[in-house]
Amino acid sequence: MPTTPITPYVPQSITVHLGPPGADAENVTVSFPDYVKNVASSEIYPTWELAAIRANVLAIISFALNRVYTEYYPSRGYPFNITSSTAYDQKFIKGRSIFENISQMVDSIFTSYIRRIGFVEPLAAKFCNGTTTTCDGLSQWGSQAMAEQGADSITILRSYYGDNIEIVTNAPVMGIRYSYPGAPVRLGDRGEAVLRIQTMLNRISRDYPAIPKVQPVDGIFGEGTEQAVIKFQQIFSLTPDGIVGSATWYKLVFLYVGVLDLAELVSEGQTFYANAIPLEFSDVVAPGDTGEEVRVIQYLLSVVSEFYSNVPPVAVDGVYGPATRQAVIAVQQMAGLPQDGVVGEQTWQALYRLYAGIADTMTEYTNVIPEQYRPQLAESDATSLTQYPGRPLTLGSTDA
Repeated sequence: MPTTPITPYVPQSITVHLGPPGADAENVTVSFPDYVKNVASSEIYPTWELAAIRANVLAIISFALNRVYTEYYPSRGYPFNITSSTAYDQKFIKGRSIFENISQMVDSIFTSYIRRIGFVEPLAAKFCNGTTTTCDGLSQWGSQAMAEQGADSITILRSYYGDNIEIVTNAPVMGIRYSYPGAPVRLGDRGEAVLRIQTMLNRISRDYPAIPKVQPVDGIFGEGTEQAVIKFQQIFSLTPDGIVGSATWYKLVFLYVGVLDLAELVSEGQTFYANAIPLEFSDVVAPGDTGEEVRVIQYLLSVVSEFYSNVPPVAVDGVYGPATRQAVIAVQQMAGLPQDGVVGEQTWQALYRLYAGIADTMTEYTNVIPEQYRPQLAESDATSLTQYPGRPLTLGSTDA
């Protein structure tokens, strides 16, 4: 079954609607860098300080990538990615000239964007000119004033968007990929598309409790998932057949983005996609575990150890021995948790946050288990890489 990237990417091109969303206006498709250059040349001045230009360009990029990532307009039935209306999006003027220094700036950073630390989605970095209009976001003239006082671009951005932001660099560039897997998803199917359906249904059900929770979230389209889909379809006036075709899929996307406020500055935020799954925890501790649950923990530790020198490398052998315990203790020390070498709920979340931060920007670690360990995993096990195994893992743990 086809799947789409979990982490954000920079599209090779973007389709712009030259007017408000519902207006009878032309759609134009341009390369993403050319789009950013056009907007920046329409929104700010080439005579501004470089720090202000850089801050504004990053905000423009992030906002546009948020629209692409959330499928904001396709999920509403529109055949475009963004509009030229400043009431909704960013100013784009077809055919306008581009300022040379702005063009150079965009060429150097168009694969960078802003996100909140610990979240995946590009920040919906709203902005306004700060004189005739104000908003909860960056003030364009305010950014220039700060730059004139010597502030750098990250200081400017944090002053408007908060200290809990970071800049992602070198995001992958690829053609627009829509999340719908290309064919209806139904009873008996399994894989990432099913996992996404289950994740979206469970989060939406918090706001629409008539939708039954899907348990477990395992990437397998069973009867529980089918019943949740049918109830969702009934609530939102879709054909209640329990099959997730494109209409049901994009209604799920629309609601999921809405309940998380992913397209807003004040957002609940989405962590690495599968980590958004409501996890089931147990307070039962069974010493002596070995097997696949331990192997998953070791894989995450092995990735983290490549980027954090204080976390010792471990063998991914499925045996929770002294080396694994020491690596777990190192993670606990970093997270300010009790250093008992036990992988409970808080330790699992701390470890996964470290892993997700790496996997977000290093595509080789995105939901990947090393090739040599894949033969031991069933397909459904591979999709559950990011789920807490249900009980703490301790020195000597076994499968029993």
